[in-house]
Amino acid sequence: MTPAQATPDPHIPVLLQPILERAAPVTGTWLDGTFGAGGYSRALLAAGASRVIGVDQDPEAFERAAAWAGTCGDRLALVAGNFADLDRLAEQAGALPLDGVVLDIGVSSMQLDQAERGFSFAKDGPLDMRMAQAGPSAADLVNTLPEAQLADILHQYGEERASRRIARAIVTDRKSTPFTRTRQLAGLIERIMPRPKPGHPHPATRSFQALRIAVNDELGALARGLMAAERALRPGGILAVVTFHSLEDRIVKRYLRDASGGAARASRHMPETEELAPRFALLTRKAVEPDAEELAANPRARSARLRMARRTDAPAAAADLKTLGLPSIALRQETRA
Repeated sequence: MTPAQATPDPHIPVLLQPILERAAPVTGTWLDGTFGAGGYSRALLAAGASRVIGVDQDPEAFERAAAWAGTCGDRLALVAGNFADLDRLAEQAGALPLDGVVLDIGVSSMQLDQAERGFSFAKDGPLDMRMAQAGPSAADLVNTLPEAQLADILHQYGEERASRRIARAIVTDRKSTPFTRTRQLAGLIERIMPRPKPGHPHPATRSFQALRIAVNDELGALARGLMAAERALRPGGILAVVTFHSLEDRIVKRYLRDASGGAARASRHMPETEELAPRFALLTRKAVEPDAEELAANPRARSARLRMARRTDAPAAAADLKTLGLPSIALRQETRA
């Protein structure tokens, strides 16, 4: 029995076959920066990787893996942490340089399906949303942030057009009753938003997405993770990133565009610009989307987009965060950091 067949997977790895096809032959040491249920890790081991470093900030990910991870022996190493620090984590695991990095950005199916984690408006649970189960929760943000900052989060992270109206209602309601439950917040949004037409998203979808991104600093972590992968990959190493909404995909697209295009960087000491050698070669000119067969097997894959690139031998360079498409609130946070 191969590692990929060791146990039923509650989370189906999205766009797995396109990743394996473009990365073939899969060899050496890979890092799965969003381990989750281990679907990508097991598939990489089955495809030929000699070792996989599985990284996740959610303690429950490794609890779920306990039933099968031992069958992989020393070919699989599980490391607690955020993929934003993947180069440091790989170094601590004695795995540098890496032959490949795969990232599946966003919330997992398991997290959405667990009401007690507070990610979903469809099930009542604590208003939490913390992937690492530490730090300020969604309830903390909703109950303490000023109205303007709440509105900015809903608008910039959720692209919610009614952000100011929703933020105003939250601030009004929390004066008498603090928000502690997911259905409590979803009910407020349902109350002030028009009922969705059949086939349209629930009115709370964008707000919950925005709060989740803010709680977990997901866009900042993505930008840092891309730069960490660039530092960690050997020449010829593969970077594969799966995203699920336009904010994430835009950051990955712009990062790889700039890193693969020999973008010019101005020098303080010379009137001309200094040409940077491309640090990546694109393996996907356009984002790869799920085909009809994958969508039939896994409807949750419908919004997934895959972008891949191969590391060159050019020295790693820090990305210009202003060109990546980070919302201004995320950009301010990364600049302070």
